[in-house]
Amino acid sequence: MSTAQENSIASGVREILADYQGAGRDALIPILQEIQTRQGFLSREAVVEVGKFLHLPASKIFGVATFYNQFRFTPQGKFHIQVCRGTACHVKGSAAILEAMKRELKVAPGETTRDGLFSLEVVACIGACGLAPVINVNGNFHANLTTQAVPRILDTYRKQK
Repeated sequence: MSTAQENSIASGVREILADYQGAGRDALIPILQEIQTRQGFLSREAVVEVGKFLHLPASKIFGVATFYNQFRFTPQGKFHIQVCRGTACHVKGSAAILEAMKRELKVAPGETTRDGLFSLEVVACIGACGLAPVINVNGNFHANLTTQAVPRILDTYRKQK
């Protein structure tokens, strides 16, 4: 990350922290949530700034943030893929869909492709059990999937970049 990007992130975090003057440790999670909402993820620079503000070591903040699966430490891709691993999807083959995604994208769940185009996430349930197996890409559902459909779906999004 460049120095300009680091400064921009730190500036954005300080702007958020200005709304929490006088806050204590109890504000840690709301602060982290707001940073992630605005910046898309929790950067190392953001964690350090929050630590300074709340007088907490960065290791303590990382410890709290890694406990909750809602927090991300890398930016999401332009196309964020959620692979459902709920019961219905599991029974209908979502493990194979996930493996095909990992193979095609060359990333593991929680990672973003080098070009920043795709990020991959495993979710417990998308709530579309009757369409299993299903993935969600930026709010667009792809249902009744097969492993053969995965490259075609990804190519559709690659053409949109």
